[in-house]
Amino acid sequence: MLRRERNAAVQNNPNTTLVTPIAPITTATHGGRAKCLQRLARLELPVPTTVALSFDAVHKIASGHLPDIEAILEQFPQDALLCVRPSSEDPDWGGPSAILNIGMNDARYEVLCGTIGTDAAAALFTRFVQSYAIHVDRLDPDMFDEIAGEGPAALADELSAYESETETPFPATRAEQLAGVLKSMARAWEGTSARLLRQAKGAPLDAGLGLVIQQMAFGVGQGECGSGVLQLVSSKAGMPQITGRYLRQSQGRDALRADAASLFITRDPRGPSLEETLPDCFAQLVSHAQLMRAKLREEMQVEFTIENGELRILDGVRVARSSRAAVRIAVQLARDGIIAREEALCRVEPNTLNELLHRQIDRHAKRDLLGTGIAASPGAATGKLVFTANEAQASAARDEDCILVRRETSPEDIRGMHAARAIITERGGITSHAAVIGRGIGLPCVVGVSDIRFQTRRGQLVTSDGRVISAGEVVTVDGTNGTILLGAPEMLEAALDDAFQDLMDWADDVRDIGIRANADTPADAQTARNFAAQGIGLCRTEHMFFDAGRFTVMREMIFAESSDDRRAVLERLLPMQRADFIQLFNIMQGQPVCIRLFDPPLHEFLPNDRNGQRELAEALDLPLSDVTRRIEAMMEYNPMLGLRGVRLGVTVPEIYDMQARAIFEATIEASRDGDPVVPEIMIPLVSAKREVELVRTRIDAIAAAVSTEKGATFTYNLGVMVETPRAALRAGDIAQHCSFLSFGTNDLTQMTYGLSRDDAGRFMSDYVRQEVFVEDPFHTLDIDGVGELLQLGSERGRSARPGITLSLCGEHGGNPESIAFCRAAGFDYVSCSPFRVPVARLAAAQLAIASQIE
Repeated sequence: MLRRERNAAVQNNPNTTLVTPIAPITTATHGGRAKCLQRLARLELPVPTTVALSFDAVHKIASGHLPDIEAILEQFPQDALLCVRPSSEDPDWGGPSAILNIGMNDARYEVLCGTIGTDAAAALFTRFVQSYAIHVDRLDPDMFDEIAGEGPAALADELSAYESETETPFPATRAEQLAGVLKSMARAWEGTSARLLRQAKGAPLDAGLGLVIQQMAFGVGQGECGSGVLQLVSSKAGMPQITGRYLRQSQGRDALRADAASLFITRDPRGPSLEETLPDCFAQLVSHAQLMRAKLREEMQVEFTIENGELRILDGVRVARSSRAAVRIAVQLARDGIIAREEALCRVEPNTLNELLHRQIDRHAKRDLLGTGIAASPGAATGKLVFTANEAQASAARDEDCILVRRETSPEDIRGMHAARAIITERGGITSHAAVIGRGIGLPCVVGVSDIRFQTRRGQLVTSDGRVISAGEVVTVDGTNGTILLGAPEMLEAALDDAFQDLMDWADDVRDIGIRANADTPADAQTARNFAAQGIGLCRTEHMFFDAGRFTVMREMIFAESSDDRRAVLERLLPMQRADFIQLFNIMQGQPVCIRLFDPPLHEFLPNDRNGQRELAEALDLPLSDVTRRIEAMMEYNPMLGLRGVRLGVTVPEIYDMQARAIFEATIEASRDGDPVVPEIMIPLVSAKREVELVRTRIDAIAAAVSTEKGATFTYNLGVMVETPRAALRAGDIAQHCSFLSFGTNDLTQMTYGLSRDDAGRFMSDYVRQEVFVEDPFHTLDIDGVGELLQLGSERGRSARPGITLSLCGEHGGNPESIAFCRAAGFDYVSCSPFRVPVARLAAAQLAIASQIE
């Protein structure tokens, strides 16, 4: 009667539950492993008897309140050995180590010696003694180091060492052993170090742990015995491939040890395999794995044991996978009709697509770390260190890969950046010049490297441990993780395969916000086109002027004495600009192209050093004193808030006149043989509606003049880049003169916070760590502050002009959080770096799916 009552108590108890097809078990109450075992039981797979303890039960155990141990034990045969494994809600949160062979004692050992052999029985007992001593009694593992050999003698020595260390005999009863294991695992989960570790992995403060108590299925014995794992796909690429390991005379996951003499799973010319040794068990395993894939709707790794030729399924865990494999697995499950396309889209983390778009360091490669910084542009590249843009160009001319090192980059470094394979800067943050350009052209970049001393004049980097890395030495930049490594570790190439293309096509079918790209060059535009961007949302024209053939002409224009002189010099730039825009229009094939007029202060085109000034004087045939005096006169205390953007357009209008003419003439030319082009012209750094009125008047006049001269008609849209707080606040006034408002959140964040985006990296990590800011506002859009300006600007702009187009074109445009904000605010599109376009497309699709579910 008592036994029957105890059985009923376990079978009907939500906290201490026998795993059956109908037991009250959920992932949220008992953990993922317990729920998976219940699903396997529902599939009638050969799973050993299992009891699941809930999160509440384990929490009570940690507080000193054990469940009815005898009631639990009565669910198993009296002579059965047990194992206890953790069952957290998310397997990535970890948990205490599994403990096997609970119930081993002298009597059970004697019985097993007669059934599976003395050596095998001694091995089981020895393993349990070590596990119990280390994980339950927290003894030093070194206490067993002096015990040599195997078998009964080694077992006796271990038991003696245990008794000597603890001054008590080894626990003899299964109940005492199980109670000790449960208390140990529960307290380990609630310990400070374990809690901090899982919080770092994203677990909530109150994350619970379940435990599963399972009857041991021996992988050791006199017949064909062993244990192993099997899966149906490759973890590296996600391709269909039966893989795994099988180790004879083993338990648990022993087969996965690096030193294990495991058998291959499938036939292999290199050695024996499970498929050949036990073809029936192999066929059953594959059949079970296929059933689990279909019914559990996931690629699973099957943990199994074979005892005297009989198969047991101990567990099923989600197959570990690279980002590349994650995409293929999700897509193939959808192709096979196992999951819906919408679910496949939601199973891929958008930011992991970066690993597909760029080369990455093999996760198994050895790493010799030199220093760390801010991961500003993903991907990895190897090359020889160079310290100037000219050296980078020279290396490229010799067909040598190089890594460009600068304290911080400027527009003058553009050509060198294009020539390099990666960039390292001492200063800067996530939206610094190097970071923005790196992401735009797909160049790995690490900025704000504070633990390396930059000695650029000597051509050296000095690491925190005193190593000196000189120009010409080979290093590797990991822009995904923000690390700099010595040497050339093994790489994984980028892979945009059919699964990636399908995923992107499905994303486009469901997303409800446009995705454009920021593209400054024809190469950028082609990348954007390849990634199916819906146009160019920001073309920064100033980068076109740093080409070698235009740099000197720009300097001549800056030194021109009158408006007519400036106009004459700019006439030489006109055909070059026109050719740039024709290329962009042709590449985009009728997609919208938003061209931002010239933005940076003119002093950026002028040399700061004496040698550069001397060369400029020679090129312009002017006295050095005149050149020096003019440069000094143009210098500003705070150039980013000085004479730049629309302020140049108002005070030096000839630049915008030339650019507008180039755009309109390119529009006519590109429209002749292709789809009609409707260019979008964007005025930067606007603060007042009068600025827009003045620039618009001139641009409209140039449009009319070009139309008359060419005998052609065309249309265009004029808009404003909202990047000052005043422009956001006065958006209602400004919108009356615009077709679109595009929020440039890089500068808007900078001006709202009063922070230099290039210098903030020096202290931002401290600010985030001390919770001054939740996150770096240049990396993640500040919803409360900058976001409120966007909200006000969009509302006031639409109130004054209901049909106005709204967009975000800062670097935040590729972040899922920013896209969510823009969708909610009614924006028409976001624009981001070309290599962020796939990330944005997937994130937008997931947001649309989530909104439909709500």
